Amino acid sequence: MNRTKGDEEEYWHSTKYKGFAFDDDDDDFSRLKESKRAVNSIRGIGEDDDDDDEDYMERVSWSGEPLNSISHTIKESSFRDTHITGTVTEQSQHKPRFESATGSASFPKLSSSYSLSSIFKGKSKADSSLSLSDVLSDTATRIIAPELRKPKSEYQDYVDDWSPEDTVRRMQRNKTYSLERFRSLKQKMELLDEALKLNDGNVITAILIFLKRTLSKEILFQELGSRQVALHHFIRFLKEMKDQKLLLELLKALGRTEDCALIQYKDYLNIQDEMKRKEFLKDCTKLPFSVEDAALVLDHYTLLERQIIIEASDKRSEADGHTEIFKKYPRKATILNMPLITTLYYCCFYHYGEPEGTFSSPANLKKTFKISEKQYLLTATASRAKLKAWFDVDALFTTKNWLGYTKKKAPIGFHRVVDILQKNNAPVEVLHEYIRLVDDVELKLNLAIRNKCHDVVIDTYKDLKDRQQLIAYKSKVEQGTREKRKIEDILNNSQIRWKN
Repeated sequence: MNRTKGDEEEYWHSTKYKGFAFDDDDDDFSRLKESKRAVNSIRGIGEDDDDDDEDYMERVSWSGEPLNSISHTIKESSFRDTHITGTVTEQSQHKPRFESATGSASFPKLSSSYSLSSIFKGKSKADSSLSLSDVLSDTATRIIAPELRKPKSEYQDYVDDWSPEDTVRRMQRNKTYSLERFRSLKQKMELLDEALKLNDGNVITAILIFLKRTLSKEILFQELGSRQVALHHFIRFLKEMKDQKLLLELLKALGRTEDCALIQYKDYLNIQDEMKRKEFLKDCTKLPFSVEDAALVLDHYTLLERQIIIEASDKRSEADGHTEIFKKYPRKATILNMPLITTLYYCCFYHYGEPEGTFSSPANLKKTFKISEKQYLLTATASRAKLKAWFDVDALFTTKNWLGYTKKKAPIGFHRVVDILQKNNAPVEVLHEYIRLVDDVELKLNLAIRNKCHDVVIDTYKDLKDRQQLIAYKSKVEQGTREKRKIEDILNNSQIRWKN
C-alpha cells in the first residue's frame, strides 16, 4: 500500500489516545482504561485476566507519577533514608500547599540524590561509599546492578582450555591450573612431555601423580618405560611414599629384577628379632641378584648367623665369671647386627689366638669373609694395642724368611702403626722401634720430633751429615742429659764429613 509523505507523517504523529484530565467525560475515561489495559497486557505476565477493571486503574502520587515506577521507588527510598537519619532536605522544610483550582493537596517534589547510573553502580551522588543494599534496605524491591565487563586479560585465570604447554607453564608459576580436561592418553602424554622439556621436578611429580590416578598400571608402566627421567621421578616418589607394592610391580613390569630384589632385601631393616631376620636373609639369598650382590647378601646372612652363635657363647662365659678377659674388660654392647670390621675387632679383643676352626677366631673370620691383609692388620693392631699387648703387636709385623731370619714388615706402612701406638699410649721404647722403621726420612723426623724420640732425631741428622740441623736441635735438648752429650760427641767427631 503506497502512502504519500504527508500521510506517513500524520500516521506516525497521530494517536487515538489522549491525556487524562479530571474534567474529561466518561467516554474519555473509558478510553484511558482501554489504553492502560493495552500497556498491562505487555508486562502483565502472570496476572489474572479475569480481574475487575478496577485492578487496571493506575495509582499515581501527588506529583503525578505512577507509584510503581522506578523514579518513584528511588524517591521513596531517598525520602525514607533522609527521614531516618534526621537529615531534612530543603524542600521538606516547606509546608504543604493546597491548590485552590483543583481542590487537592499537593506536596513539593523532593530532589533525589540518586541518579539511574549511580543506582546501577551501587553509590549515591552525596556519598560514594554508600552501597546499593544500604539505599534499598527498607524497601521490598531489590535492584541488582549488573557486573561491568572486565578486560579480557583479567579473565585469563578463569579459562580452563589451556594447551599442555600453557598448563605446564602455569604449574611452574604457581598459577591456577586444571589437569582434568586432559582425558585422552595422547593429551596426557603431551602434558608429561612438556613437563619433561621444562625439566621441573615438582611439575613432573605433580603430573605423574595425576597419571597414577587416571591411568591403569599397565599403560602407565609402558609409557614410563620410554621416558627414563619421568621413570626416575616416579620411582623416587614411590620410595618417598613407601608404596612398595606398586614399586615392585613397576620394576617387575620393566624387567628390573635386580632392583626389585634389592628393595625386598632392604626389608630386613624392619625386622627386630634376630632369628626372624636370619631366616629372612636366608630367603633373600634366593632372589635374582647380580653375582656381586648375591655374594654380599650371602655374607650378610653368614655373618649374622655367626654373630648369633658368638653372642650366645660369650653371654654364658660372662655370666659364669670364669673367663679372665670378660672379668677385666666387661662387654659394653652386643655384637648382633654389627658390621664385619666391628665383629673382627671384637674377636681380636676377646678371642685372639683361638684356633682357626672356631667361629669366633679372627683367623677364621679373615678366611671366611676374605678380609684383606691390610684391613686385618689395622684392626688387629688397634685391638691388641688397646689391651697393651705389645708382644702381639710385634708379632703381627714380624716375618721369617726361608733361612729363618726375622724381619719386620708392615704392608700398611710403619707410620700408620706409629699413629695407632701413639693413640694407645705405647711406651717410648716401642715407639722408637717403629719410628726407626719408617722409610720416608722427612716423615720419620716429624714423627720423632713430635714424640720426643731424641735418639732417632740425632741419628737421622748424623746419617744425613747435616751439622747445622744437629746444632739447632741441640738447643732443644735439656742440659746434662744423655742425648745432650751424644750430640756433642757427634759434633766433635772429626771423621764425619759434614755437608754443611
